[in-house]
Amino acid sequence: MESGTISQEARKAGFDVVVLATTTSTNDVALEQAVSRGADRLWVVAREQTKGRGRHGRQWASPPGNLYASLVLREPCEPPAAPQLGFVAGLALHDAVAGVTGLTAPRLALKWPNDLLMDGGKLSGLILEGHRIGPDMCFAVVIGMGLNVAHKPTDTPYPARCLAEAVGAVDVGEVFRALSSSFADRLAQWERGRGFARTREAWLSRAAGIGGPARVRLPGGELTGTFAGLDAAGRLLLDGPDGRRTIDAGDLYLGLSDTAS
Repeated sequence: MESGTISQEARKAGFDVVVLATTTSTNDVALEQAVSRGADRLWVVAREQTKGRGRHGRQWASPPGNLYASLVLREPCEPPAAPQLGFVAGLALHDAVAGVTGLTAPRLALKWPNDLLMDGGKLSGLILEGHRIGPDMCFAVVIGMGLNVAHKPTDTPYPARCLAEAVGAVDVGEVFRALSSSFADRLAQWERGRGFARTREAWLSRAAGIGGPARVRLPGGELTGTFAGLDAAGRLLLDGPDGRRTIDAGDLYLGLSDTAS
């Protein structure tokens, strides 16, 4: 991947990109760029990560051939609305993969809160990290995304997929250009949270498992029931024997098997 691979649409919307051969974590570099030089709407893309991470500090395998990208946004919204950026990013990933590969539903689907599935297995995940930075304590969000393009991990407790399985060789640079364009579009539609109703509707139309059985793993145990969708704030709705539960965060398992979708 060469530098300058951001789309023209994204560049016109004020986005820029730094491309690295190898780094520890693109999220760490993006945050450092925001702290040291006030970077905003800056993508950091690496060919390889040595300390990539996902939600809950889980290590993320990062060999060359996949897409590892982080985006830093300064003051994108009020802090309570920041989790909505996960839906913005998920839609952007879905748009990019669909546009480059031609894959559509049901093969390509989104899973709450932050995964992109292909053929029921995890194709991509993302992590949101909020920070207060600088002397003015500016609110910044770093969104890290990993997309399995050429390779997939084999040591996961859930099925994993890569694009090469479905469509053969895919150019990582082309995927990133599509992602930078689709993210700019989805961010504009979101309107700092004012447009979340549209974002939520678009996400639900691409979601896996709605109306089917599900388990949600929480710090205090597990809940089972029917995945009923999302509330107006993006929280998961689970219908169980004791009624409807609203869940802010957790690990969603579609179906009732022991492996996560």
